[in-house]
This record gives sequence, structure tokens and C-alpha cells, in this order.
Amino acid sequence: MADNNLRKPTISVTPENYKALTQQFTPKPTFVKNVVRAFVVGGIICAIGQVIINLFIASGLSRVEASTAGTATMIFIGALLTGLGVYDVIGKFGGAGSIVPVTGFANSIVAPAMEFKREGYVLGVGAKLFTIAGPVLVYGIATSIVVGFVYYFLN
Repeated sequence: MADNNLRKPTISVTPENYKALTQQFTPKPTFVKNVVRAFVVGGIICAIGQVIINLFIASGLSRVEASTAGTATMIFIGALLTGLGVYDVIGKFGGAGSIVPVTGFANSIVAPAMEFKREGYVLGVGAKLFTIAGPVLVYGIATSIVVGFVYYFLN
């Protein structure tokens, strides 16, 4: 057999040696830097959202209507920046700070759809949008129904 011609390994690594080697070459985490970046990026995104809501209020909308319009505007901006490739740069710099606001939701919907752009806008992008958004909508609607029933029966 061909297995008889294989030479035996000449390096013997114990589990302790392996652990020491992996700790030596594993990059050190930069928790403080990552937390500060996430805080700053998330704060800037939320501040932009608040400015947009304030502009809608100044234009004559009520606070509830302005909040709804502001959320829709932020989702549009997040989707647009994802399509232009800018949101990926923001995400690499800000980490979780770019994911938590509503613009992160738009990014998570649009980014995978952009990968299927070559397959066409209907069968590629459109189909992928519904594949990703489907579970979000199903769980969102199901949760709202359950919360509605709980609210109805408690009141």
C-alpha cells in the first residue's frame, strides 16, 4: 500500500505547546477601541435620525408622523448607502454601532440582494429581498399578533 511509504511526523506538539503557540499568534482584541467606535458611529447615525425627525416636525408633521417619516427616511438612506458601497465602510469602522440602528436593518436586507444583481433585478435582487425579508416580516407580524392578544386580554 501507499500508506507504508509515508514517513512519520518529526514534530511532536503537546496540547500545552499548541495552546501557547495559538496564544502567541492570536491578535490581541481591542475592546476599548471597538466600543468607542461603535458608540460614536451609532450615536452619529441616531443624531442624524433625530435631525431628520426634527425637520419633519418643523415642516408641520405631528411627532408620531415625523417619527414614522424619519424612520422610513433612515431606512432609505441605509439602503442607498449600502447600494453605493458606503455602508460597508461605515460598518467596518463602526462595527455594532452601524448594525443596531434601523439603518443596519436596511443594510442587512439590501447587502445580500446586491450579490444577486447579475441574475437580474426581478429574479436576482427582488427574489433575494423577499427571501431575506420574508422571515423578518413573518416573525414581526406573528409577534405583533401575540402582543395584540396579550394586550387585549389584559385590558
